[in-house]
Amino acid sequence: MFVPYSLPPVHATRTVRSVCPARAGVAGLCAAHTCIRAEHCPSAWVLLVDIAGPCISSSSWEFIRKSHEMLLIEEKYKSIAKLLLSSGTCPRCVLRFCCVGSSASYRLPYKNLADELQKFLSNDGDIAPPSKKVRLGDSEECRSETEITRDTDVNEAPQTCNLCLGILQHLCSTEFVKQIFHKVQSAGYEFQDFVFSVSLPPQLLVRESVFTRMAVVKALDKITDDDFVTHFPWPPSSPKTTCQVIDIQCNHASVFVAGRYNKYSRTLPQTPWVIDGERKMESSVEELITEQLMTVFQADSFNFSSSGREDVDVRTLGRGRPFAIELVNPHRVRVTEQVMKDLQQKINSTDKIKVRDLQIVTREAVAHMKEGEEEKTKCYSALIWTEKTIRKEDVEFLNDIKELKILQKTPLRVLHRRPLASRPRIIHTMKSEYMDEHHFRLYLKTQAGTYIKEFAHGDFGRTVPNIGSMMKTTADILELDVESVDVDWPPALED
Repeated sequence: MFVPYSLPPVHATRTVRSVCPARAGVAGLCAAHTCIRAEHCPSAWVLLVDIAGPCISSSSWEFIRKSHEMLLIEEKYKSIAKLLLSSGTCPRCVLRFCCVGSSASYRLPYKNLADELQKFLSNDGDIAPPSKKVRLGDSEECRSETEITRDTDVNEAPQTCNLCLGILQHLCSTEFVKQIFHKVQSAGYEFQDFVFSVSLPPQLLVRESVFTRMAVVKALDKITDDDFVTHFPWPPSSPKTTCQVIDIQCNHASVFVAGRYNKYSRTLPQTPWVIDGERKMESSVEELITEQLMTVFQADSFNFSSSGREDVDVRTLGRGRPFAIELVNPHRVRVTEQVMKDLQQKINSTDKIKVRDLQIVTREAVAHMKEGEEEKTKCYSALIWTEKTIRKEDVEFLNDIKELKILQKTPLRVLHRRPLASRPRIIHTMKSEYMDEHHFRLYLKTQAGTYIKEFAHGDFGRTVPNIGSMMKTTADILELDVESVDVDWPPALED
């Protein structure tokens, strides 16, 4: 379940996964009933929330405390921690900028974490020297680390952190977590785990470097000490106000339903037919299928796609045309096979279409429907009219033509929605069936993407060769049916 936010991006799940430190370190958060870990990256925050666990017991706190003492901050980062803390940085940001990757340290409530951090910084152990020599000269504004630490009391009511702008201070409280849980639980979704996504305030991105180490080193080499102090005063000022949650929204990941459909009407478009804002047909294949699905899955919207499309006056017979529907933000997702069978039966209650093999598929599986679409083949049955009188032997020569290569410019009838191009296509086989002096039926197996109507009448010479040119007459299609779409997807189901 995806929960987008106007404040930071947050992803919550029952699954507990390890967190790898990124550029500025890794932050883990904790509220009384919720274990949260944060992974910092240049573009977003990602929090993993364990919503299954109860309150942490006293024995668990003891384990966390011991782990915390062992994994808090390496000695070589001690001077950095003191400097950050003195500048108005909150304890959790101190941890992540000191590359603390253990989530146990972050699980402590704010006051407990502040106590542990103060205790650690007050310990006069051996401190490894900084790895890089500070090039800036001493100034009157700089004080010794001992003096800074002595004047700093992180147990007092914390000011707004100058790095996270209060996000890791105030948005980890029990009250805020309860607010999120109430929103999720009251949204009416079926789900087992969820993703809690937070969009970062732009100010936070400005304050935290997104450049590589080498880029920063090169930039520092080009700036003098005086210019650096002038343009980048230390420490950065703390904001007077904290980040506020603007909105909490809940959305569910899409559900994908696939199947094959037959179309028996010659007055039914595949998708709603609207021209200049005016609807031309009463319904469509898309609407007849999705109407039932939207009701059952309680989705907000849908996206319909298929393996090709037929014109409004073309029937689709045989095993039907593969299709897939993305149901956006569904509230119901636990659907049994029996429910899907019932859905299929309701869709098939009309005499205009019929659906088979209706099933839930993955997003990745939908891609198979489009893979190599132009390399697939399709079979058609066309009733063709000729201007001149014909005999049976006049159409028999078509039976002997194999792998006929044709060139088709974008048909005039679709130029309003397709780019102008010349497309080579292959007519694999043809079989003619003589009917009378002006009519014969032609069965074709072609490369997918072939415009069959244009292959019959030539489209004013835009398709060459064509039936009319080969028979040296004017020809046109009166009826066209799709007999098969040779795409082995989705998997066939038992009736």
